[in-house]
Amino acid sequence: MANNNQFVGYLPDDKPPFWKLILYAIQQVIVMFPATVAVAIITGFHISTTIFASGLATLCFVLVTKGQIPLYYGSSFSYVAAIAALMSSDALSGYALNDKIAIAQFGIVMSGFVSIAAGLIVNRFGRDSIEKVLPASITGPIAIVIGLTLAAVAMQDAASIAVDTLGTVRVDEAQVALAKNMAWLVSLSTLISTILFSVYLKGFMRQIPILLGPIVGCVVALIIRAATGIDLFKVLPETANTGFFALPIFTLPKPTWIAVAAIMPIAIATIPESTAHIFQLDIYVNDLAKKKGAKRYPLAEKLGLNLIGDGIGDIVAGFIGGPAGTNYGENISAMAITRVFSVPVLIAAAIIAMVIACFTPLVNAIYSIPAAVIGGLEIYLFGAIAVQGVAIMMDRKVDMFSAKDIAVVATILIIGIGGQYAFGGNIPFFGIEVPTIAGAAIFGILLNLILSIGQKKQS
Repeated sequence: MANNNQFVGYLPDDKPPFWKLILYAIQQVIVMFPATVAVAIITGFHISTTIFASGLATLCFVLVTKGQIPLYYGSSFSYVAAIAALMSSDALSGYALNDKIAIAQFGIVMSGFVSIAAGLIVNRFGRDSIEKVLPASITGPIAIVIGLTLAAVAMQDAASIAVDTLGTVRVDEAQVALAKNMAWLVSLSTLISTILFSVYLKGFMRQIPILLGPIVGCVVALIIRAATGIDLFKVLPETANTGFFALPIFTLPKPTWIAVAAIMPIAIATIPESTAHIFQLDIYVNDLAKKKGAKRYPLAEKLGLNLIGDGIGDIVAGFIGGPAGTNYGENISAMAITRVFSVPVLIAAAIIAMVIACFTPLVNAIYSIPAAVIGGLEIYLFGAIAVQGVAIMMDRKVDMFSAKDIAVVATILIIGIGGQYAFGGNIPFFGIEVPTIAGAAIFGILLNLILSIGQKKQS
């Protein structure tokens, strides 16, 4: 018994004491916030609505999965290019913003049915049916690609200086070089302190490094502002000077096939992404359960339920005006680092996100966190996503001496990562723009199926 107590952590059905639960939940909100807001900004969707949709979709995911799977739903970068292209297309050039969003919403809602269909197939024919199409030699490298394709975002944020509502630097031109150096101090302070907290702190404090690290980064930013006058904090244009309480702007989907054609196919990319996430979660939850002497949690066996929940999340988010999404690798990283896998914590995080979306000062407070602080945190979190991809392949014993597995892993990594850095995230292919994660996943799936046929003939 004493040995089990050495491992502090919370399993999916554990409920921490209230004050700890709130701190853990705030930590999860901080983790999901940057990517969720970034997707809203890039696509042109309303920021407060996007935040609210992530919380509501998470609650619906928990309800559909009966609280068995600790995952947080957030806006996915896989859909960004498709949604942004649709929003800025000539076909919608004469539409008002809310009308554009309403049209895109229909494609987002329909994309949810792709994940639901995949989940039903898994439930009908078993997990082996999907593992033949999505073995660890595919889901592992896809997780690596997801993490590493975000590497540039993390480094850019880490060196980012504040901008005002017009998008211009909030420091004198002569101070720009100094400001960038100060941004590095802030991001490195956040990164190093978060790592040190996660490694060296004990007990409860070790479980909130992703809350403590950004606090250190913000304190450093405040000191820099006081000492040099360089302000690295951000201002949120949408909700600045709009009062204390404001409900998000909700819009309803407008059926149109142009949105279905543009957005629905991208759901194919989120299936292996979501599959990789549930396998990641299974590894880390059961590692903690084993160390605590607790029961095993068959999370990987709930893949079908996870995909159905993911699809429901898309439908719910899309129906009220949020971008399409998936369960978040960043939040899984946070849970893996802190060993807090409690579903009640994620429920609280979802509720907090919905409350934040309705209160202008709360939205501004979180969004005003310097980009350099977020960047320092992202270096750790995005890297952890990639590392978890390696863990998947190790846990599933992918044969790295097999010509087939090497071919599948290698091509997914190069197409996914190379496509991101060579073409900015969308690979031009016969007149269409293929999102890198989708392209890498589809190629890997097809290559694996073809090579599997060859293996069957040999046996």
